[in-house]
Amino acid sequence: MRASATTVVAAPIDPVWAIVSDPEWVLSFMSGVTRWEVAGDRPTGLGARYQMLFRIGSAEVGGLIEVVEWDEPREWAWTSVMGVDQRGRWRLREAPGGRTRVEIRLAYGVAGSGLAGWVAERMAAPTVAGHLRTSVQQLKRLVEHEQLRERAAARRAARAG
Repeated sequence: MRASATTVVAAPIDPVWAIVSDPEWVLSFMSGVTRWEVAGDRPTGLGARYQMLFRIGSAEVGGLIEVVEWDEPREWAWTSVMGVDQRGRWRLREAPGGRTRVEIRLAYGVAGSGLAGWVAERMAAPTVAGHLRTSVQQLKRLVEHEQLRERAAARRAARAG
């Protein structure tokens, strides 16, 4: 199954990338993700690995994933190493007015499980799609809030100094 979600964030691409690519922020905006831990020496970039779990109904599914593409500050992609078969991608593109178009794509499946796996994928599809939509909206809110905080701090520093 495949799912994706898109939004436009009122911030330049660099601050959006700083959050999307940092494993410390994932649980702050990724809906349905209950675990996202660095599983190796490299916290980000090509070859970084994460243990991740994603809640689908009452089940938590996931496994070990590895970053297989890294094009800073525009795109990064992962694929599963162990656990549920999945491929995901964050895409950032500059938009007019200093904004950033953000897209997340996820393809997943239950390999070798026949009809039962097909049914499970179809039943999970609305939940997965909902989590992705919520994730991009939460990312938008988080980045825009951080931008407001930074501007307010700069104004306070300008008045004080």
